[in-house]
Amino acid sequence: MNAPITLIPLIVEKLPVEQYAAALQHLYEQTPSYWHMYNLPGAPAGQAQRDLYEAAGVEGRTMLGIAQRVDRLDPQAGATLVGLVDFRLHWPSQQTAYVGMMLVAEPQQRQGIGRKAWRLLQQWLRKSTEITTVRLGVEQFNPAALQFFQQVGFTLTGEAQRMRVGDKFVRLLYMEQVLRTTPSPVVSGDAELAAE
Repeated sequence: MNAPITLIPLIVEKLPVEQYAAALQHLYEQTPSYWHMYNLPGAPAGQAQRDLYEAAGVEGRTMLGIAQRVDRLDPQAGATLVGLVDFRLHWPSQQTAYVGMMLVAEPQQRQGIGRKAWRLLQQWLRKSTEITTVRLGVEQFNPAALQFFQQVGFTLTGEAQRMRVGDKFVRLLYMEQVLRTTPSPVVSGDAELAAE
């Protein structure tokens, strides 16, 4: 059985971005297949720091690290960053959240970590926000991501868009998941972001 995971904010007011940049860069380096999809040999140097600074400047955008305990039975043993969920609240509309990236380090893939992380974020969105719908775009050439998001309840909307990424054009297929049909009052701002 896997060690428990927790979602931790990587952008925290009054903490320097550099606090998590090295750990995030290491995570990026643990996902070479992601970068190969964009014809890159690996994660560009300094990419994590650039991403953290960019996210910090966008209202409603949050980068949550997926932290996994080093020792399943000992919470004091610490944790390691094994993934990332990058999302933005109230975008592109007030009741919508947009997931820009969900990434799990390749050595930890296919262990249920992404599914647990999505379930935690989904529960938090339901309990702590008035978000009714979550949207995301999956690269057309990424069938594993498409399958993953379908398995956790997202459906294709029929919308697609070509986007320029570096020197390449990428077709994003849009997906969404309805959390509820009408906004509900926020029950708790402190919904649990940890799972066994």
